Amino acid sequence: MLNCYLKLKIKKIILVLCFSFCYSFLFSQGVFQLKSKVKYDKIKFKLINNLIVLPVQINGVELTFLLDSGVSNPIIFSLTDVKDSLLIKNTEKFYLRGLGNGDFVEAYKSKNNIVKIGNAINVNQDLFMIVDQTLNFAPSLGVPIHGIIGADLFQDFIVEINYSKSYLKLWNRKYFKRKSFRSYSQLPLVFNNVKPYVGAGAIINGQEVPLNLLIDTGGSDALWLFEDQDLGIQPSQNFFNDFLGKALSGNLYGKRTRIEGFKLADYTLSDVNVSFPDSASISIARKQKNRNGSLSGNILKRFNLVFDYKNKMLLLIKSNKFKERFFYNNSGIVLEHDGLRVVIESEKGILIKPFATKNNSPFDKPLESKTGFKYNLVPSFVIAEIVEGSPGERIGLKVGDVILKINSKSVADLSIQEVTKYFYDKDGKKITLRIERNSVEMVFNFKLVDKLKKPQ
Repeated sequence: MLNCYLKLKIKKIILVLCFSFCYSFLFSQGVFQLKSKVKYDKIKFKLINNLIVLPVQINGVELTFLLDSGVSNPIIFSLTDVKDSLLIKNTEKFYLRGLGNGDFVEAYKSKNNIVKIGNAINVNQDLFMIVDQTLNFAPSLGVPIHGIIGADLFQDFIVEINYSKSYLKLWNRKYFKRKSFRSYSQLPLVFNNVKPYVGAGAIINGQEVPLNLLIDTGGSDALWLFEDQDLGIQPSQNFFNDFLGKALSGNLYGKRTRIEGFKLADYTLSDVNVSFPDSASISIARKQKNRNGSLSGNILKRFNLVFDYKNKMLLLIKSNKFKERFFYNNSGIVLEHDGLRVVIESEKGILIKPFATKNNSPFDKPLESKTGFKYNLVPSFVIAEIVEGSPGERIGLKVGDVILKINSKSVADLSIQEVTKYFYDKDGKKITLRIERNSVEMVFNFKLVDKLKKPQ
């Protein structure tokens, strides 16, 4: 009887040890996993400026990340409001180089981090923390952005991106059924350094041109093309120089125009916005042979997508955004969220005095005062860039001007996307801006100009 008991006890110990070993082995590989019998996890995201913004938990701290298929490793920004609570150990110094005309960016590689996205968890995740605290994409989007994640997530699941309903599905591979997506078109994926590339086609200056494009969910533009006269990839004579956005290594500039058509699988889009970044901004990207550019958010959002990295396959179908027109900024004004302003109002709601502050997060609850005035904290939107020769520049607006009202509407009631939307209106639309410059309020009137407008 005693021998039987000992045998049973030993078996239990062996089973526990085997389970512990298997569990440790599963998570020692640095992969995201769901519970074994879970088919998928569904995660809601926000689509802001054509970018996917989703909740991510790092070492127990709730953060907000961009989903960027063009990023090999997760990157976290060294923001003062969360840095201390993340418990990230700086183990090894690196220098990262991204798009932009700036220098290398100093970063630290940190190991053994616990990353959770929805119910998917990775208990041994490497992260790169950017040292420069000024590198921050939040001002452009108007919401806190703590980091970027990409390939690690796409490699470990079949990833479904539903732009129509703003959700992400992380599929356990063994439960994914291709027949459930039989109406989707299929395209092969090619990889370079875990980054996905897809074949597409374009009509440029009347000629059909085959393209090999990086799929970049972290880009808000529609299409970036690298100039190559031999391949017929070049802007038409109807273009203008523009600010294209921010990247890891600085600001991006280039030529903006339209192409007659763009084809992806069985779908064709007409009059598509396209940017040709200047060579200094994309020097690192051009080192990739046979790459002709990037396919980004303003086209990707027109489809619902399924990425299957293991089988090198992309599935796609039209989203409810497929027929949206392509717009661009007709004012030349680029805004950023610059903390908050304190607005002092009397009991009758009359504006007495606005002034800028440097708080880091939105807060619109009024602060009461015994003096009969009410103090409101409202977003401060400043002009961060003005394109040379644009309507905004010609009328005399300057970088650093704080926008107070647009077309008689206070921006305190608007998000940065709602303010910027005014600048994407049609040619000839009248815009009135009340701004503050050096504590002095000024009013500017101008009309939007469509520089790519076809002659009548």
